[in-house]
Amino acid sequence: MSSESTSSGDNSIEMIKRGEKGEVIKGDRGGWKGRLDFILTCIGYAVGLGNIWRFPYLCYKSGGGAFFIPYFIFLLLCGYPLFFMEASYGQFSSLSPITTWRMSPLFKGVGVGMVMVSGLVCVYYNVIVAWTLYYLFMSFRAVLPWSTCGNDWNTENCVDGSERPVTNSSLGNYTVDTISNISRVIIAANGTAPAKTNPSEEYWENHVLELSDGIEDAGIIRWPLLLCLILAWFFVFLCLFKGVKVLGKVMHFAAPFPYLVLLVLLIRGVTLPGAMEGIKFYVFPKWEKLGEFQVWGDAALQIFYSVGMGWGGIVTMASYNKFNNNIYRDALIVPIINCGTSIFAGFVIFSVLGFMANQTGSTIEDVVSQGPGLTFVAYPAAVAKLPISPLWAVLFFLMLFTIGVDSQFGMVETCITAFLDTYPKTLRKRRVLVSAIACVIECLLGLPLITQGGIYVLQIIDWYCASFSLMLISLTEVLVIAYVYKTERFMSDIEFMIGFRPHRIWIYLWKFVTPALIVFIWLFSVITLGPVTYDGRSYPQWAIVFGWVLGVSSVIPIPALIIVQILQEKGTLRQRVTKLMRPCEEWGPSVQEDRERYFKHLEMQKKMDLPARHIEDADDMEKHVFLPTNEKSSLPV
Repeated sequence: MSSESTSSGDNSIEMIKRGEKGEVIKGDRGGWKGRLDFILTCIGYAVGLGNIWRFPYLCYKSGGGAFFIPYFIFLLLCGYPLFFMEASYGQFSSLSPITTWRMSPLFKGVGVGMVMVSGLVCVYYNVIVAWTLYYLFMSFRAVLPWSTCGNDWNTENCVDGSERPVTNSSLGNYTVDTISNISRVIIAANGTAPAKTNPSEEYWENHVLELSDGIEDAGIIRWPLLLCLILAWFFVFLCLFKGVKVLGKVMHFAAPFPYLVLLVLLIRGVTLPGAMEGIKFYVFPKWEKLGEFQVWGDAALQIFYSVGMGWGGIVTMASYNKFNNNIYRDALIVPIINCGTSIFAGFVIFSVLGFMANQTGSTIEDVVSQGPGLTFVAYPAAVAKLPISPLWAVLFFLMLFTIGVDSQFGMVETCITAFLDTYPKTLRKRRVLVSAIACVIECLLGLPLITQGGIYVLQIIDWYCASFSLMLISLTEVLVIAYVYKTERFMSDIEFMIGFRPHRIWIYLWKFVTPALIVFIWLFSVITLGPVTYDGRSYPQWAIVFGWVLGVSSVIPIPALIIVQILQEKGTLRQRVTKLMRPCEEWGPSVQEDRERYFKHLEMQKKMDLPARHIEDADDMEKHVFLPTNEKSSLPV
């Protein structure tokens, strides 16, 4: 450490007091009004569209009920430790993902990377929310528009199943097994007829998207989707412009409502013919699948994406908690509810898909899908065959909209809070303006995604931006806290905050198990991440390069800010790095009373020589930024 910083050691407490009066007062940030506000917001944030459109398909593909074994193993060994870690240091500091890295300023780029990932994903996530809004509005009709052929957007190959399928009829040297199927079927009759499509698929591609031939053909903006996108961002703004005070109230409805709808849809689904076959297909275990590396990799990836680690949202939501909130209890509740939601949603989806297969005379494999193909083609097609189909369509898309905006709230709030905490004196009193600007910018960035070729761009962002970069950010995060800030120090902070010390198993997880699993997940992600495709269509090389640039962009701040901060610091290289790796003077609880207790707590640790301080000698003591170098200096009372 430089002589300048050493000489200021006697005044470190007073400097922290001045910082407390300046820019780190929790009262200026606001906070949750009740404990349920935080839990419900975290549940809404973690439970996203992936729980509905990815997990059920992944489960059936990866061994049914057998997939639950690797899924819960990775939840316990990776999901829980990372969630608990992020929630703990977020609540302890009452700061955003960027400013909370006062605990080790050298790695501030980790927080910047988190905010960048959330900002990029916000762009396309609200486009998906806009799609759900469009379908929701179109559901208020006596006849669902995706249930029949003969519309302007339908082709001559559309088959809606209104005529009975021909079965076991010989036509020349060929046989027709069925012409009524959710998937494309080839008819052979003295030659090959064009592939048949169902009206739901044509409605999605030819009407909603007006899909172009490729990313090179952007086409024009779809004006109905533009209106829905503006409405979606306006809704986000209304819920966030006043901060968590309004958001907490909104989440009391927005978080539990999807569960109510899922329950209603499940009750209706299990009463349909063929539903039990669909559910059996979903949960029946195929134990031999556990021997496949792909199954374990998919389980790890799904946990990583669904629980929400590495995005900054958990840190942001926890930063609005009261300092002594039992974050340990909350961190045990939210991930298991999130994973339980995924499993529950699978029963809802497969009960209806089983009914669809029964009605069309096809197999589950023919109707099952994932991603947009499930939520905007397969499931709507199944709903269209239900009695009072508009009612079920409204409920389904209202549920999707609610789930989508719940997650969007968390990501957008992460970005807004990051700016407010980084520039508190300038921006905090202008929260409404900052929120409006953030929503407008994100909406404008989403315009290319609602053109006729927009889904190709959306696929690039989804393919690259939230994949390998998340693992690298989380790996750096856990290694810094485990080996730079030190797990014993971190556990001591948690104990001071919540009043008891969690089991030592968390230390071993943070230091060894979780980092090893993140490396495994990262390697699996990189190995299996082939060139981006959409519906079997390949992309030009420039689009693939663009995707990699987007993916790497959120990782670059980590090494870039390490270099910048070392160059800006004074002293020898070793002194600069040593100083930047230690907590800076503003680190600690944000409320003055808690800060004073914290420094007394540190002083007690010093006198007792507890290992949590990781101070080995007197020289190191003088370098510690929290305590004055003079042993006789008095601490604030």
